Amino acid sequence: MSTIAGALMQVLLDNASAQPLLDVTRRRRMLAAATLLDLALACRLRPATPEDPVPEDTLVVLAGPSLSEDPVLGPALDLLARRPLTAPAAVGRLARRTEARLLTALRDSGQVTPMRLAPSPSSPAVISGRRPRRSDRRAWLLTDRTQAAAVRAELLAVLVDGAPVRPPVAGLISVLHAGDSVRELLSLDPRAWPRVLDVSAEIAAGSWLLNRSDDNEPDDEPTLAEVNLAVTSALVCAAI
Repeated sequence: MSTIAGALMQVLLDNASAQPLLDVTRRRRMLAAATLLDLALACRLRPATPEDPVPEDTLVVLAGPSLSEDPVLGPALDLLARRPLTAPAAVGRLARRTEARLLTALRDSGQVTPMRLAPSPSSPAVISGRRPRRSDRRAWLLTDRTQAAAVRAELLAVLVDGAPVRPPVAGLISVLHAGDSVRELLSLDPRAWPRVLDVSAEIAAGSWLLNRSDDNEPDDEPTLAEVNLAVTSALVCAAI
């Protein structure tokens, strides 16, 4: 399944409320953007260049291995292959179904369990007097928190301790920064926040691509996939 979007979905799931965190519009746009970054990291998507026969602000699908069996990336790539879309248009279109596809994939892999809840007397549906929708009673519980905990641990290692940044984590941090969600998804000492927010902004600006780990060899150049991720991230995250 998708790497960046899948990690974001797990970080968003909150077992205390059995609901994903953040407001629905922002959350779904962030998941859509993360899916586009997964395609960029897989070298299946990039921003158009002046040499392409499409406007420069559109996203171009690249040839590569089939993703038809991927329940999240496959449909996203199919959508983008129909006709060139701008980043805002692609984020908007993918925001409609990406969250549902991610949750279904996590359910099928046994990492989350769907539940149905009785409407609360204080729920918006009851207060407004409307009939509860199916989504009002839908809940999702993480059955295995190992991967979600690992994602959070790596985020903290990068943002707090200055650990080397892997490309998928750079993409995830870029999406969190663009969605103004770092504070809402991580718990830290208040004194750490100024530095953490500065680091997240630097990573979102592409510093991770330039500041290679000290353990790397001098001639260890960024890969094509890493460069493509950084370039695409600048365009896509601005659309969140």
